[in-house]
Parts: sequence; C-alpha cells; structure tokens
Amino acid sequence: MANLIFQVIGGVLSFWLAVKFVPGVEFVGEIKYLIMAGAFLGLINFFIKPILKIITLPLRILTFGLFGLVINIGLIWFVDIIFTELIIQGLVPLFWTTLIVWLVGYFLGLYSPRKKTIVEK
Repeated sequence: MANLIFQVIGGVLSFWLAVKFVPGVEFVGEIKYLIMAGAFLGLINFFIKPILKIITLPLRILTFGLFGLVINIGLIWFVDIIFTELIIQGLVPLFWTTLIVWLVGYFLGLYSPRKKTIVEK
C-alpha cells in the first residue's frame, strides 16, 4: 500500500516539476487536474507497467533495457492524451518529462519502505 502511495506522489511531483522546468510542457486549468493526472500516472505505473514489462521482456533484453524508456514514454503520452489540460508539445519535451518521472521515481524508491526478508528479521 505504501508503494502505491509513493507512486502517486511521484507522479504528481514529476508532472509539477516537468511543467516548471521543461519548455514545451504546459498545464492549463486548475491544480486539481494536475494532481489527478499525476495520480493517474502513479496508478498506471503501479498496476499496468509491471504487466507491460513482463510482456515486453524479450525486447527489453534485446535492447539492454532501453525499451523500458519507450514504455515510459508511451505511458506518459497516454496520460497526456487523457488529460487535455496537460500539454506536451513534441517528442523532446516528452523525453525530458519521462526522464523527470524516472528520476523522481528512482529517488522516491530509495525512501520507500521495503518488505523485510527472513534474514533481516
């Protein structure tokens, strides 16, 4: 459950950072729609992304993991299509937004609670 909360917080934070720092990423409308878009991205990353990673395992092996970047770009593009208030103009801002989402997820993953293994107990 805590991992899901970290994913949602990461989605909201990463979209906010992308709107602030990436040229070509804009947000028009109320802040609640930005929070909803980030929460939707967090839910997609929690529920759908693991399934996509399993399905595309051969491609990720062939490309040494770089196809994971394509998966992330596709998920963020999907969120951009669903939420019309979020405007990502072009492939370069989409790429930088994806890198921000990855970095925020990485740093939040460092602080997320982990399950204890038998050895640690």
